[in-house]
Amino acid sequence: MPRLPNPVDYAIPAFVLLVFAEMLYAWAKDRRAYCPKDTLTSLALGLGSTIAGGITAGIVYVMAMWLWQFRLFDIGWQWYWFVAAFVIDDLAYYVFHRSAHRVRWFWASHVIHHSSQHYNLSTALRQTWTGFISLAFVFRIPLFLIGFHPAMVFFVAGLNLIYQFWIHTEVIDRMPRWFEAVMNTPSHHRVHHATNPRYLDKNYAGVFIVWDRMFGTFEPERADDRPRYGIVKDLGSFNLIWAAFHEWVGIAKDVWKAPGIVAKWNYMAKPPGWSHDGSRDTSEIIKARWQARGERGTEWKKPTSSSSAEDPGEAPQRAA
Repeated sequence: MPRLPNPVDYAIPAFVLLVFAEMLYAWAKDRRAYCPKDTLTSLALGLGSTIAGGITAGIVYVMAMWLWQFRLFDIGWQWYWFVAAFVIDDLAYYVFHRSAHRVRWFWASHVIHHSSQHYNLSTALRQTWTGFISLAFVFRIPLFLIGFHPAMVFFVAGLNLIYQFWIHTEVIDRMPRWFEAVMNTPSHHRVHHATNPRYLDKNYAGVFIVWDRMFGTFEPERADDRPRYGIVKDLGSFNLIWAAFHEWVGIAKDVWKAPGIVAKWNYMAKPPGWSHDGSRDTSEIIKARWQARGERGTEWKKPTSSSSAEDPGEAPQRAA
């Protein structure tokens, strides 16, 4: 077995340099383009994610190796198997990412990445601290059982993560049409990070936007409906601990108060915004209300947040 490095470790210095380069470029045009507190929060969350990942990586790898012993095929280390692993892993990422927006348990970890109201390269570094708790690694189990060695899977997963870094920017408008047709791009991913009703639950792709086109979740960016970023009920705070754990707190409160076992389960398994009494808004409700008003993007506005972070158990969360 070849010894494979973690490609993300080598990319981190470039990530930081590009963030500051984009910051300088953006500030030359508009000083409001980069919020220093928001950027520092993103960098700190990224650092925390790296530490958390380092702590749990060994456990995940041991579990992956245990599963790999039940593989269907013995897959080698030729270059074409790396290509196959990259493509299949990207499909697995699509399934994970879609689930992370449609199942509140997974969303509790993923919401960190969407919690910034800005969209720039620093947003790409705003990553979860609780991926191990939310069991995000289970979506790669099929690759291990097919026969891809865990080292190969984690290597191509690192390449996937590196690719996704550059699409978190407003500096790049559109790529050539052939590229936009196949690959995920800044334009496609701006849609994914937007809270506009038109864009909710769209563009889950990691590298290949073809998955969204195939499975009916693609939405192009429109000049007449510019993306508004963040989550439906913004945090209203740069507190790191609250950013990292606020949705877990909300789940715990909802499960505690829920009337009956079914409702308790649904507060974890249903989409963000679900409530047993219908008092909150899921993305389906938000989109239906918007469509009833004539699909005019200017007719829907985010709920305003207070000067301090609000209890996520008391307010609808972003469901896309």
